[in-house]
Amino acid sequence: MLGKGAAYLDEIRSLLDRIQTTQAESIARAADMIVESVANGGAVHVMDTGHMLMHELFGRTGGLMMLRPVNIAMDVQNPGPARAGKVKPKVYLDQIPGLPQFVLDRSDIFAGDVLIIGSVSGKNTLPVGLALLAREYGVKVIALTSVAYSSALKGEHPSGKRLFEVADVVLDNCGTVGDAVLDIEGVDAKVGPTSGIAAAAIMWTLEMEIIERLTRRGMKPSVWLSNHMPGAGEFNRRAQEECDRRGY
Repeated sequence: MLGKGAAYLDEIRSLLDRIQTTQAESIARAADMIVESVANGGAVHVMDTGHMLMHELFGRTGGLMMLRPVNIAMDVQNPGPARAGKVKPKVYLDQIPGLPQFVLDRSDIFAGDVLIIGSVSGKNTLPVGLALLAREYGVKVIALTSVAYSSALKGEHPSGKRLFEVADVVLDNCGTVGDAVLDIEGVDAKVGPTSGIAAAAIMWTLEMEIIERLTRRGMKPSVWLSNHMPGAGEFNRRAQEECDRRGY
């Protein structure tokens, strides 16, 4: 018999119901925006600062091939000896001046494209700065965030804005402040985050709406077939070629 695990599943069921009830219109708007962009030669890009989408959305069976990941890799590996009185503060990507401009300059994101930015807290400089700059460049921005959580935090971008305040469409993961939802006696903090499951559910729902809208227009989207299915290698190779040629 499940104890707190059952309570967590109850929370997830309730969360998915809230998403369906409150986010249907925003998901439909996002799908319309994406399909319109793709129909006019645009592309769809995804940059997630969280823990789910960059693994969940790409190369998955039944998923769209046309989504383009925005991966930012920057690291310094230099383990040094411990020295008394010498400690450097950690520098995170969000703290590097000019990084949003660098990302857009180095990427293949152009005017008329759609950029999906995922950030649960929505407060950090990079996602907010990237959203603001992308919109200046004529890129439509879809935010996937927690409005309740973000509203309780102070924005770190110089504008003071948070991600939900600077996007064309906001997809709210309907999470709570702090993300975790359960109290367990003897543990000092809440446990059981919901943002990962919410993000996956919202994005797959969005993909289903995109696929349906594309097919209504007579535009056959390229999707992944499971590698375990017979003939999957050739199927996916041809589908990828079509996606690269058509853009979807």
